[in-house]
Amino acid sequence: MADLERKAKEAFIDDHFELAVDLYTQAIALNPTNPDLFADRAQANIKLNNLTEAVADASRAIELDPSMAKAYLRKGIACMKLEEYQTAKAALEAGASLATEEPRFANLIKECDECIAEETGETKKQAVEAPLNTLSLKEEPEDISSKASMVTPSKSKYRHEFYQKPEEVVVTIFAKGIPASSVTVDFGEQILSVSIDVPGEDAYHFQTRLFGKITPDKCKFYVLSTKVEIRLTKAESGLHWASLEYNQETAVVKRITVSSEIAQRPTYPSSKPKGVDWDKFEAEVKKEEKEEKLDGDAALNKFFREIYQDADEDTRRAMKKSFVESNGTVLSTNWKEVGTKKVEGSPPDGMEMRKWEF
Repeated sequence: MADLERKAKEAFIDDHFELAVDLYTQAIALNPTNPDLFADRAQANIKLNNLTEAVADASRAIELDPSMAKAYLRKGIACMKLEEYQTAKAALEAGASLATEEPRFANLIKECDECIAEETGETKKQAVEAPLNTLSLKEEPEDISSKASMVTPSKSKYRHEFYQKPEEVVVTIFAKGIPASSVTVDFGEQILSVSIDVPGEDAYHFQTRLFGKITPDKCKFYVLSTKVEIRLTKAESGLHWASLEYNQETAVVKRITVSSEIAQRPTYPSSKPKGVDWDKFEAEVKKEEKEEKLDGDAALNKFFREIYQDADEDTRRAMKKSFVESNGTVLSTNWKEVGTKKVEGSPPDGMEMRKWEF
């Protein structure tokens, strides 16, 4: 084991970081309770931008030796690269209390404070500028941390899945009969790290950069008889996670902000055709007919229809009687005149018979 550790350190000094990680992994397999091995592998993973792995290694080193200052330093650096400034600051402050003469802690804590202030200010600015009932886009900034992907266990001993609610994401790892003392879960601002280490069995490790940020202090996990249930409280309630793991292709998330009045009246998709406002439809047709410009017989016929439509009962009776009895040559609106006698008439020479419509 000592020979492997020496070779790993030499590989790191020669900038052969992948080889260093491999050698440290072999050494850890032989001595899984050595905190220095985890802390040194964390440093090599930082160089490779394997940031979630680096956080997991540093956290494991801290768990094995809570007084190891360099483990806190490396966890803080990895979290800063992941833009998890609150988690980074907490780790750095813990490390600073153990190594008071190390200036890097103070410098990095100051940098964290500046980033937190900037991030908080930007969040408030977006909240003020975002208009009600508009679609806003939240895009994850692109940086080297986008290379950090999910770390799958060396052996897929346990299956996992997730579902979500507006305020939380629930991750389930299906592991039967696991003692609670064998389960370790660490929460970062956007990192989930799970370790299941049962004596006599291969250890299970699951670390991932999450799709969105969470509130670590409000996250919980439960070890049940058939599974480990992990409840992640979303930092942004109502934000839909397209996946559990961060993915640059799905980093743009649509989020709709609506007023409480609108939110109380949800709408649902329906296969039924939309209803027609027939009164409105009839009014539009009448308007079109009224504004329609016609010529010749069509215009005259339209004129007579309008007279008939607006006339009283006696006027309508007079128009019908005179028109029918005169074979369409006379059209009277005076019922007193035509009501007591037959209306006779014939078209003058050269005048065509016209058919009027009412």
